[in-house]
Amino acid sequence: MRMPVLPTLVVLAAVALMIGLGIWQLERRAEKGAALAHYAGNQSLPAMAFPNPPVGDQYLFRRASLMCVTVAGWQEGAGRAENGQSGWRHLARCRQGVEALTVLVDMGVSTAPGATPIWKGGQVTGTITHAPDATPLLAGLFGKRPPRPLMLVAETPAPGLAESARPDPASIPNNHLAYAIQWFLFAAVASVIYLLALRWRARRAESPQS
Repeated sequence: MRMPVLPTLVVLAAVALMIGLGIWQLERRAEKGAALAHYAGNQSLPAMAFPNPPVGDQYLFRRASLMCVTVAGWQEGAGRAENGQSGWRHLARCRQGVEALTVLVDMGVSTAPGATPIWKGGQVTGTITHAPDATPLLAGLFGKRPPRPLMLVAETPAPGLAESARPDPASIPNNHLAYAIQWFLFAAVASVIYLLALRWRARRAESPQS
């Protein structure tokens, strides 16, 4: 019996792709582990000036301070307080100077939506984390994703608000090993299924025709 060329090539290409994705996930696991170790080290460093421009993952989870000269507005969204209570976090769009771009500062969590914090600005110290990202998921998958902007989570909340949960690198999962194992298993299963299909095809070809 002749080996079916086209189906075999398709299966081999698919298996090779799955193995390649598994190897890529192992590489990503090592990269993520190094990044998490860096973030953990950031927590023990002294406070720095908030980065300008506010981008750079190397600053994540480090304490920083900035002077909020004026509050250009507020942004509200779902959040969680340091005490574990869920609510609505309030992000101040702070200007650090007359011509400076606005920087988001998480000034705390309220138990009810629609509240406008009574805070006009001032010196803020807190922990650096990523600002909310409005980039569509598909754009991030099929295009070059721009660097995510940073924001500051204040240690001292605005009057009437509870302190927001402090960013913690422990909240970032490193599950690339599980993804790698899944891809390797997919490759193995696809290979076994195709070999069984070839065996069934050979037996059918050898059986006497009625």
